[in-house]
Amino acid sequence: MNYAGFWRRFIASVVDSILLTVVFNALTWLAFSESLKSNQTLLFVITIIPTWLYYALLESSAKQGTLGKIILGMKVVDYSNQRISFARATGRYFSKIISFVILMIGFIMVAFTSRKQGLHDIMAGTVVIKS
Repeated sequence: MNYAGFWRRFIASVVDSILLTVVFNALTWLAFSESLKSNQTLLFVITIIPTWLYYALLESSAKQGTLGKIILGMKVVDYSNQRISFARATGRYFSKIISFVILMIGFIMVAFTSRKQGLHDIMAGTVVIKS
């Protein structure tokens, strides 16, 4: 397998982050009153579910990746080079919390592991390959 490296994955993450930020900001501006916009807890809860669904649905779809990954020519697969299930994609998404909490070390691992895996990839049994 031809594994996708750190920088390619980082740029895909930036693309996804920009896309999600633009969409959520537009929806928040259009759909919520000023009092709701100032409620940070509510906004966090409202964004966590669509963000999880964005990653889990797209990475378990026939395209096997988020828009950022698709644009940069990557896909998420299991160790047998097969499409991952929605459940595995969900586990991968929520495992990123651990990668984040430990000072991003779980993401930085991508640059140093033989299969270019982050902690969340290892936990979910996935790899990101060039398509």
